[in-house]
Amino acid sequence: MANKIHIGLSLLSSDFFNIKDTIQKVNKSPLDFIHLDIMDGVFVPNISFGSHFIKCLRPHTNKVFDVHLMLQNPYNYIRDFANAGADIITIHHEAKNAIRSLKLIKSLGLKCGIAINPETSASRIKKYLDIVDTVMVMTVHPGFGGQKFISSQLDTIAQISKLISSPNSKTIRLQVDGGINFDTAKLAIQSGANSIVSGSFLLTQSNFATAINKLKKL
Repeated sequence: MANKIHIGLSLLSSDFFNIKDTIQKVNKSPLDFIHLDIMDGVFVPNISFGSHFIKCLRPHTNKVFDVHLMLQNPYNYIRDFANAGADIITIHHEAKNAIRSLKLIKSLGLKCGIAINPETSASRIKKYLDIVDTVMVMTVHPGFGGQKFISSQLDTIAQISKLISSPNSKTIRLQVDGGINFDTAKLAIQSGANSIVSGSFLLTQSNFATAINKLKKL
């Protein structure tokens, strides 16, 4: 598994009135990707934004768009997000038609990921490893930003790290999302994660670029 730590900003915690300023700050930073949380009010008890929002952002940044579909029926929307400019689309094991959705994402020439909620055991991702490029461990309950990191998920991260680190396996990134700060990011990385999503924590740092570089060096 790659040792380089990739850092992504979740736009869910952004001030959407000043989103232009956020994107300009991102473009000048060493950030690796922009994480875009899509919620339907069914799979999670919240609604965020849709493919049109992503399409509007796409011309204004060259950063990787990492689209996280927290949708009950992701298959029905994958083409919309691909056409809007997604580079990576992650869907949930707990959603409907997960395998079918992942195959569609790959058929469209994009990278794909599988996410698991805190209640889901690490072993459930085994059937996806032949197809996915990323495994995402939710370290909060999905649906809302600003939650506290669930420390019991460190064991899940460690278990998945072992599953995807066999010598003959392909490179799969191990991503964590939720409750990330310098302390929890370090714990996640020590457990095997190499892709870190942060929202409100990064956005409240006095020096955005310096905070990203610090996370990369943990």
